[in-house]
Amino acid sequence: MKTAFLLFAILLIVAPSVAAGPGPMQIAVKEGAVQEPPPASPAPAAPSPAPVVRKKIHHPDAQAPAAPAAQATAPATVKTPAPDTAQAPVPAAVKAPAPKAAQAPAPSEKQRIIAAYKNQAPRDWGETVEGVRTHLDTSDRVIALTFDACGGPKGSKVDTALIEFLRKEKIPATLFVSGSWINANPAVFKALAAEPLFEIGNHGLAHKPCSVNGKRAYGIKGTANVGELVDEIEMNGKKIEAATGRKPVFYRPGTSYCDEVAVKVAGELGYQVVNFNVLGDAGATWPQEKVREALLRAEPGSIVIMHMNQPRSHTAAGLKEAVPLLREKGFRFVKLSEYPLK
Repeated sequence: MKTAFLLFAILLIVAPSVAAGPGPMQIAVKEGAVQEPPPASPAPAAPSPAPVVRKKIHHPDAQAPAAPAAQATAPATVKTPAPDTAQAPVPAAVKAPAPKAAQAPAPSEKQRIIAAYKNQAPRDWGETVEGVRTHLDTSDRVIALTFDACGGPKGSKVDTALIEFLRKEKIPATLFVSGSWINANPAVFKALAAEPLFEIGNHGLAHKPCSVNGKRAYGIKGTANVGELVDEIEMNGKKIEAATGRKPVFYRPGTSYCDEVAVKVAGELGYQVVNFNVLGDAGATWPQEKVREALLRAEPGSIVIMHMNQPRSHTAAGLKEAVPLLREKGFRFVKLSEYPLK
């Protein structure tokens, strides 16, 4: 067997020369090949490199379809920036300026009122100027009793006898209180404000006359301008609202004096300016008899002014004498809010 393989190897080496040589050599080889057929099986191994070479040649062809993949990526790269570039300028150029115009602050209510009235010069000064309410708008036999609590060094006390009489007789009343009086009597104020028998009116933060140019009444300087007037009214109104949960709707100037421009300003703030047609105790200075006589002059729809901050006055005594006499005449007592005003 080994001899056959050796002969086959020699045959492969000398094959080219033998192919050109004499015929007998070819016959001898053929005879050997016929006699040993099994070794012929390795013969196909020689041509095997040819297919290997062909496979290597065909590898680039097999990879050629990858080129379209690269081309598919290219369009994606082109399309992606296109939308980004197109959309970016739209919000920046169109929407950015809009908020700037909307951020201008609106003027406050106080600024608006100052601008509207700062150049208006008042013509009148007193207790019954244009726009001031002094009567209930009714022919009913009703009387509105109103009591001022002025505050300040000489006006911050409480006439307890007067209040107890109103409670005992169930006489409704409107109480005009100043900010300084509230500060001096916070517990009393809250108790009065909580009673359905009474309603609270605004008597100004510092009990100043109601002026747009600083006019005086009874030696007390009024509010110097529109801005100060707004503060005098509104700051006390907010103080009352904070304690009671209700903003008052009636305002009586300190000393009851005002000008007609100031009355309009109070109206802008939501208040009716209310004074009176019956002077009941002249600032808690009248004696008992005079208080009684003043009250007995009341007519249907009268608004009476008295004071609840001077416990040494004779207001309570005069009121106690007048009430039964007025009831005999068919009068009853009401709060300001129960009737329209004129």
